[in-house]
Amino acid sequence: MPEGGAVPASRTAEGATPAMAQWFAARAQHPGALVFFRMGDFFELFFEDAHQAAGLLGLAVSHRGEHRGEPIPMAGVPAHALEGYLARLIRAGLRVAICDQRETPEQAKARRAPTIRREVVRLVTPGTVTEDALLDGARPAWLLALCPGDGAVGAAWADLSTGAFRTELLPETEMAALLARLEPAELLLPEALEAHPALAPWAALATLADTPRDAGRALAGFFGVNTLDGFGSFAPAELAAGAMALHYLRATQGEAAPRLRPPEPAGGGSTLRMDAATRRSLEILRSERGDTRNCLLTAVDRTLTGAGARELASRLSCPLAELAPVAARHDAVAALLADAPARATVRAALKGAPDMARALARLSLDRFAPRDLAALRDGLARAERIAEGLRDRGLPPLLAEALLALVPEASPRPELDRALAETLPARVEDGGTVAPGYDGELDALRRLRDDGRSAIAALQLDLAQAWGVASLKIRHHQQFGYLAEMPAAAGEKLLRAPPAPGPMAPVHRQTMANAIRFTCAALAELDRKLAEAGQQASKREALVVRHLRDLCLRAGFGIDASAAAMAEFDIHAASAELAAGQRWCRPDMTERAEFCIIQGRHPVVEAALGRDRARAAAFVPNDADLSPGRRLCLLTGPNMAGKSTFLRQNAIMAVLAQAGLFVPAQRAVIGLVDRLFSRVGAADDIAGGRSTFMVEMTETAAILNQATARSLVVLDEVGRGTATWDGLAIGWAVLEALHDRIRCRAVFATHFHELCALTGKLPELAPATMKVREHRGEVVFLHQVAPGASERSWGLHVAKLAGVPREVVARATAVLAALEERARGLDPLAGEMPLFARAVPVATAEEAGEDPLRAALAAIDPDTLTPRGALEALYRLKGLEG
Repeated sequence: MPEGGAVPASRTAEGATPAMAQWFAARAQHPGALVFFRMGDFFELFFEDAHQAAGLLGLAVSHRGEHRGEPIPMAGVPAHALEGYLARLIRAGLRVAICDQRETPEQAKARRAPTIRREVVRLVTPGTVTEDALLDGARPAWLLALCPGDGAVGAAWADLSTGAFRTELLPETEMAALLARLEPAELLLPEALEAHPALAPWAALATLADTPRDAGRALAGFFGVNTLDGFGSFAPAELAAGAMALHYLRATQGEAAPRLRPPEPAGGGSTLRMDAATRRSLEILRSERGDTRNCLLTAVDRTLTGAGARELASRLSCPLAELAPVAARHDAVAALLADAPARATVRAALKGAPDMARALARLSLDRFAPRDLAALRDGLARAERIAEGLRDRGLPPLLAEALLALVPEASPRPELDRALAETLPARVEDGGTVAPGYDGELDALRRLRDDGRSAIAALQLDLAQAWGVASLKIRHHQQFGYLAEMPAAAGEKLLRAPPAPGPMAPVHRQTMANAIRFTCAALAELDRKLAEAGQQASKREALVVRHLRDLCLRAGFGIDASAAAMAEFDIHAASAELAAGQRWCRPDMTERAEFCIIQGRHPVVEAALGRDRARAAAFVPNDADLSPGRRLCLLTGPNMAGKSTFLRQNAIMAVLAQAGLFVPAQRAVIGLVDRLFSRVGAADDIAGGRSTFMVEMTETAAILNQATARSLVVLDEVGRGTATWDGLAIGWAVLEALHDRIRCRAVFATHFHELCALTGKLPELAPATMKVREHRGEVVFLHQVAPGASERSWGLHVAKLAGVPREVVARATAVLAALEERARGLDPLAGEMPLFARAVPVATAEEAGEDPLRAALAAIDPDTLTPRGALEALYRLKGLEG
């Protein structure tokens, strides 16, 4: 992680003022963070911190005082606007130490201290934020801790903003897949894993941490139990990672105790496994360019709440691989799809619903605002609306269970409803959080405070009569409190008058150019009472707000359950809404190795076409049948015809179906998939020193080593990154391995038309091609998949569409004709070839004793040639000349 600028060794606390000595102590405590140092109404940054923050936040650097003979660079931000500045720094991957004032100036003066006591109260990092301004409402902010074990890695990830806490033990080879699945905001690593190659892309988020001792006891102690057995079974490496995450959270939160749910061991047997390359290829949570606009999540997201959006992202990134829970989710979607009034009731209540889970987290950390109490009040009220609207509806088990959890038994909603004011302030300290009539003592103090205006008006009239100054006005001064102000002439006359005994005797306080100010014992007493009333009202309101906070925390388990139930309703109602509006169907899920899609569509491409009104193109649906007897599809056809889209859309069908959503098809039968592999597209890995072909082969090797008979594999252009014969041989062998050894369902797209020779030799290989129409010399891609094999790739046509100069295309046409003519009759795959055999070099046409020019000329039938065909034949002959 990028660190704040280190303070040079020459800059030590020696000779520093008391305040700067506190800054040096905070800086030494958190050397890798920017220190935000509270001074009055501002948070200040000093020395290198000031320069670094100024560049990132657009602040001006000034100087304040000196330290050891040098001016101190300084930049600051207003305390009330802190969140906005923190958001920008956290997004840049920085950490910020908040050094706040721990007492008032009066308290410091009472203990005769040279300055106000300041301490670091919190370390703000990307994985420990809870404020709305610092969070993405639709994405979790995972803090992921990794710890090596015996041949495996223990992982624990927690979201402080919601309290979620999970663990898993996984092989080292699957670390990259876990990182791609979670996309953590921050990563905790022991030194032993610092240089692991799988972590290289996440190095900017990594923080080194010590592996804790006696991890199980530390976790059990935090959750107040003697043993963790009641939460599940955990490997030692899982416990170590969990304790590492917990220790870091506690260290960053100062005195506030993080609120986490007990750890859930995730395990891996019941989920659809996808490696990092597959997730990147399918663009599940973000596109290959890194944006979230053109990804699967955005295309299918119809949720109305942040919690629902987070749950949808979680389900898409980690689909299930067990039939019963998948079917339960489909039952829930089907019920809400069939019952439009119930779906409308749910979505009307959810629209604009607050994020109760994150509000509860801020309450537990004592960093809450009045709006967080209102969020719980309003969220629980909406949960009650849903429960009332769905009563006696005959819901399927999953929704019926969520319905029971919607309204907690000891709901704080009625109390919050009575206690909270109609209009709430931004901060508790501003006053006005508690509604009139809720607390009698607070009401009395407020009356005393607020009635001061009438008391001041009465005293003003009395003083005007007693002092004989009709123009006397009582005004409030920030430093002196309430003073009686009068014109200079009247004030001079009052000063010359003999002093009068009693509480209204004038006492001169201030002379100005046009006015003179006085006070008296009666005015000073009223000033004291009003100030005390305001302070007492603030203290009483803080106690009442604290009571409301404690009330909500005591009901925290029920609120958590209610928030989870609302997310459950949100995701299923959203899925039903999507299915109703986009003609999606419920997939028929089986345990058998089936995969049959009728009129399937790619949801991301279809959504993009729907947004592009200028193109106004409709998506062309296609069938896919990988059922037993034809489980391996060999797909040929030209570029730009839609092969990659077809590959990805079928892989996405499995993701959507096993995540519990309906699928974009007319009908779908899908056998459960244990592992999903997608190798579509190619890119090099410059940082890792791997060429495009090396990346391709590495991903292919992962498929061949990890896929099982229950897996689904989509492969595009295996072997195209090397010499023709090498690539053809690799593609041939991979195709045979998928068919004979792994026996999985697969779509294998290729430009090696020679592989079609395997049709009939591999019994379950079914050839398919992308349909193309040639009309008046132009090629039209129909984007339709049809049985059979393609004889051409139409690469030259695509080159022409891309803008390659005409003369280059013409020359390429001639060269292609020459190459095809030379290879005619000499195709090593035309005859019999044993399976698993590699193609060997063959004799050229010249070596075989044939004249290519004469052979090509003899093959031409002038009576059947079209004008374009004649031109192409001429180019071929020119290419063979000489």
